[in-house]
Amino acid sequence: MNFPQDSRELIEEQIDMLKQNPECANAQYNLGVWLMQQGKLNEAIDLFEAAIANSGRMFEAYVNLGYIYFQLGELDMVVKANKKAVEIEPRYARGYANLGFAYLQLSQPDEAIAALCKAIEINPDIAQAWSNLINAYIQKDDLDQAITAGEKLVAFAPDFALGLNNLAFAYYLEGNFAKSFAYVKKALNLGFGVHPDFLRALELHGKP
Repeated sequence: MNFPQDSRELIEEQIDMLKQNPECANAQYNLGVWLMQQGKLNEAIDLFEAAIANSGRMFEAYVNLGYIYFQLGELDMVVKANKKAVEIEPRYARGYANLGFAYLQLSQPDEAIAALCKAIEINPDIAQAWSNLINAYIQKDDLDQAITAGEKLVAFAPDFALGLNNLAFAYYLEGNFAKSFAYVKKALNLGFGVHPDFLRALELHGKP
C-alpha cells in the first residue's frame, strides 16, 4: 500500500486493525510502509519485522527492509533481506536485481552477475539490472561481456541514460573512444550528469 499525502484516515484504519488484532501482519506492513515514507526508518524496521514474524510469506516486507538498510548503508543486511525475499518468491525479478546491486556495491562481481542474470532471466525488461550488469562485468575486467550487456540494453531501452553512460565507460576502457564519446553524447543529450572526470579523460582522446 502506498499512502497519499493526506492519509490520516487510512493510517487510523491500520492502527484500529492492530488494536483489534495485535498480530495483524497486513496492518503492521502497511504502517511500516507509511513510516518508511515518513523517513522513520528504525520504526519501520520494527513493524516490517513484526509483519514477517506474523506472516511467513510476506516477501514485500523483506524487499522494504532491503531498501531501508540500503539507505542506512548496511549492505550486508541488504543482501540478507533480498535473499529472504527471493527464497519466499523465487520469481520476483526485482529481488534478484536488488541483490545484484548490493553485491555490486560490495565489490563482489561474480555474485552480482549471478543475481542480475537471474533477474534478467525472469524479466528481461529491467533496464536497471542490465545497467548494473555492465558495471559488474567491468568490475570483473570482462569488457567483452560488459559491452555485450550494454548493447542489449540500449537495443530495447535507447533512452536509459545511466545505461548509455555505463556502456560508454566500458568502451572507453576497451579503447574504443569514438563509440565511448557517441554514447556519452547521447547520455548528455538526455540530461544525464556524466562525471566530469570521465568527460575530461575522454576529451584527451579527442572527439570523433
